[in-house]
Amino acid sequence: MVVGQYVLEWSRYRIQKQIEEEIVELRELVTRELLGELSSESVRPNEPVKVWSFPKPWLLLGSGNYAAVFSHPDFEHYAVKIYAPGRPGLKEEAEVYKRLGDHPAYSICYYVGTDFLILKRLNGITFYECIKKGICVTEQAIQDIDGALEYACSRELRPHDVHGKNIMIKDGRGLVVDVSDFLKQDDCNMWDDFKIAYYSLYRPITSIWLFPVPGAVLEAVRKGYQLWRGR
Repeated sequence: MVVGQYVLEWSRYRIQKQIEEEIVELRELVTRELLGELSSESVRPNEPVKVWSFPKPWLLLGSGNYAAVFSHPDFEHYAVKIYAPGRPGLKEEAEVYKRLGDHPAYSICYYVGTDFLILKRLNGITFYECIKKGICVTEQAIQDIDGALEYACSRELRPHDVHGKNIMIKDGRGLVVDVSDFLKQDDCNMWDDFKIAYYSLYRPITSIWLFPVPGAVLEAVRKGYQLWRGR
């Protein structure tokens, strides 16, 4: 037992040291290469950040209302979230990750820069893309998100802006990709509304016929929802 515990602790130590070394290398690469050649802009507060250009071989993983997320092929286990010029929220998001700690449904924040975060990369496909491509959104994933949000509440956070583009499914399990608004104190019904649509429309229909929904239709639904909720 003592030997086994020692081996386990040593393994954890080596993994942690490797992560620390990789973060130092990645941080320098972001500062030296990505930030200098990145051009991005937040055109409208409630629309994704526009990325006009960025250097190779960096990959654009996606963009939200505050920031764009990139990865580098030499550091594929990490994601670099760069806030658009003039967009607030970086310190708040870092605080959210600090409170969340290590949870299987959330990422981990490894480094906080002046205008970027280095995070554990979550691999999967968003619920939005699942619906668009005709991939089944499992009830297990819905339950996982419920559990993750309950956990966030237990950490004195208030889940906010939880919708189809901010949650993922990986091997049938649910992941929460974006927590940037979890310090907001106002009520947000997005996840409750999503579940109503899931159980009243999605499940009954897809139990008979699972089919891809055109992106134009999904965008029309998204815009209509924003108007309905007055966002």
